[in-house]
Amino acid sequence: MNVAIAINGTIESPEVMDLYQANKWSSANKPDSLMAALRNSHTLVTARLEDRLVGLANAISDGHLVVYYPHMLVHPEYHRNGIGRKIMQAMQTVYGNYHQQMLTADPNAIRFYKSTGFVTAGNTQSMWNYQGEEHQ
Repeated sequence: MNVAIAINGTIESPEVMDLYQANKWSSANKPDSLMAALRNSHTLVTARLEDRLVGLANAISDGHLVVYYPHMLVHPEYHRNGIGRKIMQAMQTVYGNYHQQMLTADPNAIRFYKSTGFVTAGNTQSMWNYQGEEHQ
């Protein structure tokens, strides 16, 4: 599968909404906020098959030591084709030497993230004040 990966590529609202809705992410219910968040990320990685957006990830960072990956998703039609791995490899070209890389993983994604080098953060517990509905 010849997927084009771009760091800080361009995105359009309809294609982003399609991707988020296909994954049943509640942030698709806030399209203006979602687009602003993605466009203002420290880094945005996109994955395209021909011209179709099939995956993306974004990063929030202080630009020196710490990076947090809030979103990483691949269209369900293209799961298990190595697209997520390519996206994370692109993030590593930017953040591979950072002191701390963090993310919150859904239970179904833990094995994937471990395969890309992430480990459980000791005895820490993820906490949030979340306004979505998919993680209840």
